[in-house]
This record gives sequence, structure tokens and C-alpha cells, in this order.
Amino acid sequence: MAVVKIVLHKVRRADGTFPVSLRVTKNRKSKYFKTIFNAFPEEWDASAELFNKRHKNHLQDNRLLLKFKERAFKIYSELQLENECFRLSEFENAFRVTSNPESKKFFHFWKDLIQEFNSAGRTGNARIHNEAFLALKKFNLSTRLEFQDITVAYLSKFETHLRSQGGNDGGISLRMRTIRAVFNRAIAQDIISADIYPFKNYKISKLKSKPAKRALDFTEIMKIVKMDISKHPHLLHSHKYFVFSFYTRGMNFADQINLKWSQINGDKIFYTRSKSKGNFNITILPPVRDILNYFKARSIGTKYVFPLLLQDNMTPLQIENRKHKTLSKYNKDLKEIASICNIDKILTSYVARHSFANSLKQMGVATDVISESLGHQNLTITQSYLKELDSSVLDAASELLL
Repeated sequence: MAVVKIVLHKVRRADGTFPVSLRVTKNRKSKYFKTIFNAFPEEWDASAELFNKRHKNHLQDNRLLLKFKERAFKIYSELQLENECFRLSEFENAFRVTSNPESKKFFHFWKDLIQEFNSAGRTGNARIHNEAFLALKKFNLSTRLEFQDITVAYLSKFETHLRSQGGNDGGISLRMRTIRAVFNRAIAQDIISADIYPFKNYKISKLKSKPAKRALDFTEIMKIVKMDISKHPHLLHSHKYFVFSFYTRGMNFADQINLKWSQINGDKIFYTRSKSKGNFNITILPPVRDILNYFKARSIGTKYVFPLLLQDNMTPLQIENRKHKTLSKYNKDLKEIASICNIDKILTSYVARHSFANSLKQMGVATDVISESLGHQNLTITQSYLKELDSSVLDAASELLL
């Protein structure tokens, strides 16, 4: 038995309102379908599933909500007659197409998907999809595009366009994989037929670029650690973020920005890595303790260790936007730090993690120990980190044979 309700979806928007959504629950699983409305909690009557008198135009808007819910019940009843064990995905397909025939069009379907990602708190996915959405829209010159219009020839022209804009294989591959994900979702929801799937013949795997070397050796890391940062005060925080990351086994920026004082207990840092969901228990080394003491003395009053999120209780979307902004500045600062230290390699936030692994390897630490310290699930991942050891290290190893 399914339960159909109109609710305020608990995802606060920037203006303080919440989306008014249709929630369909079946077999303890729920799907949300956004209406055209947003509301403040004081404007909403949860028991009646309608706007109260505090909401402007509450009578007119409530009529639309009732029609919205009526349509959902009608679709539910039709599916129930056909098959009592119908899936929520079948309801989703029928409801989206019925409530918005435009959803069969590529950009409209994609826009709904991006909204779903944001509503589910998957803001990183939403940002990647939105960037690809805007890139394709720019190429297409409008949002008028059918799924069947996206052919191998169309994708090839889009690839050429991206290259003309300075795109490389890595960036183009990401755009194409994102478009492919939209097709896969539409096929899974029976919006389109698999017969028009263009990625059977357009091979994303051809877009291979040799990644720039991302690991520094231990000598280069020490140049950064010991640099006289007092001569470059505008780089102070970025320098501390990088050193902190290196000495915490390469903690990535997404985890640094969300690190809370409550995750620090005595001489340990406890956190769950956002990317792999692995749990880490890290001993606080002296350089890390110095950095923690520095930021503790200059706390801005939030629950976070670093002054990257400026207030508590930000929404997932606000956090993602803030992360995107601060990471951009951080990487710009790291480029300058590399130049000051005469390091002729690309220095980004992620280099700390690769360099941590590389430095341990240089010190003779076994690969399985390095793998454990990084939280990798298997040695193959760790070996991919270490395969680009500096040639001087390999030369020194070869000399042992003489």
C-alpha cells in the first residue's frame, strides 16, 4: 500500500523556505516530487497538507495542490489495477510524464534530475551535472533538444566544440560521462528506448589523457613545510591547510572543510572520509597539533576547526557552494606556494595525499602498510598511487644492482 502526501521537504532553500513536494511512500521507500511552490513553515498546515491563511493566495494555490495530489492518486490507482506489486520507479515515470510532458525532452529531464540531486543533498553530483548542462546548452544554443537528437555525430561535434574552448580529454570525458548518466537514468525510468542510446558507438574510453604527475617527493614536501611563510602572509592559511593534510595521511579538502572540534579527542582525530566512507583514527603529530592550536586560538565561534564554513547549520547546497569557492582560492594559493619553493610540478589540494603515499614509499614503508594508512580497499589502488615514483628514486634503486 502506498501513502501519498503533500509535505514540506526538509531541504531549506537559501531564502529560508522549503519546497512543497509530493511524497509517495511504498514498502518503506519514499520518492519526492517537487511542486511549483515553496513555503515557510508558518505558512503550512501539515495535518491538512495545505497552505494556511498566512500564505498569500492560499485558496488559489491550495486548489492547484489538490489537483496535483488528485493526479498522483489517479496514477497510483491505474498502476495498482495493472500490478499490485508495481515499483516506485514505475510511479515516478508515469507521474513525471503525466504532470510534465516536457520531461521527455532532454534538458527538461536533466533539470529535474539536478533538482533531485540537490533535494537529496547530493550537491557535488548536482554541481557536476549543472556544469555539463550549461556547457551543452551553450553548444546547442537553446534547451530545445530531444533525446533522439543526441547521436554519435552530435556528440562528436560537441567534443570538437569543447576542444575549441580549451577542453582536454579529462574534462571532455567528464562531460560525456555525465550526459551518459542522464541517458541511463531515462532508460531506467522507461522515458526513452534503449534503441536510441548513442554511447554504444560513441566510446568515452577513447578520451584518455596521461594525468600530470601529482606526487611530490619528500624533499619537495619539506621545502613547503619549512618555507618562511611570514614573508607571504596572504598564503598563511592555505599553507597550514596543505601541511595539515599531508600529516593527516592526505585528508582531502572536503573532509577538512567539514572537520569539527568534536572529532578531535586527546591525541586522535576521528573522521569518516566523504569519498570512500572509510573510518579514520589518526594520531595527531606535532605539526598538526601546532596547526590545531593556531586555529583554536583564532576560532570564529563555529563548530568547525577551520574558518572555511563561516557559520553552523548551513544547508548541503550552501556548503557545496562555499567549498567550491574556497577550494578555488586554495588551489590558486598552492600554485603560488609551489613557485616560491621552486617546485616545477602542479600543486593542488589533492597532491598532499599522493605525496604522503610517495614519501612513505621513499622511506621504505611496505605497500600494504601504505594502503592501510590511506584507507584503500585493495593494493591495486595504492599501487596506482605509487607507480609514478620520481625517476631519481627508481635510478637509485637500479644502482643497487651495480
